[in-house]
Amino acid sequence: MWLAVQLTNVSIILYFVWAAAYFWNTDRTTRIFVALFCSGVLYALTLTVFKVPIEEYESNAYRRVAKGYRNPRRVRDAMLRWAFLTLAVVLWYPMFFVYVQLHRSSVLLGYLLIVLTTALLYLLACDPLPPCAGKVREWLRGLASARVAAPEPSRPVN
Repeated sequence: MWLAVQLTNVSIILYFVWAAAYFWNTDRTTRIFVALFCSGVLYALTLTVFKVPIEEYESNAYRRVAKGYRNPRRVRDAMLRWAFLTLAVVLWYPMFFVYVQLHRSSVLLGYLLIVLTTALLYLLACDPLPPCAGKVREWLRGLASARVAAPEPSRPVN
């Protein structure tokens, strides 16, 4: 859950920074259109993704998993995930072709939005694992103690 939210935040920030940097040196009409578009996207995000705080979303998800219920987004957003996955797979070559042949980097901006939305939809459809004690430290301690206890290999005598 945390990973999905952080990926969402980073991708949104990067997307808006890239859009602003790319369209900074264009004419006034294009800049106004991009500003209005980005404002509309940000407004839509405040109504959907940013509506619920992460702590509340996580606690609801853990409570749902503890009761044995599945993630409602898994079923509800299935068609949307398939649509974005299809767009990401089908459009990669045309976008690459337009970028290489026509040197239009603005198409990469649109394709990046499709890929990031696809990743976000798949991350949000995952059921979280219940909280548990970490085992990485135990694994590293066991690895370190096994390394210390291992005898040195014998060297052949000439």
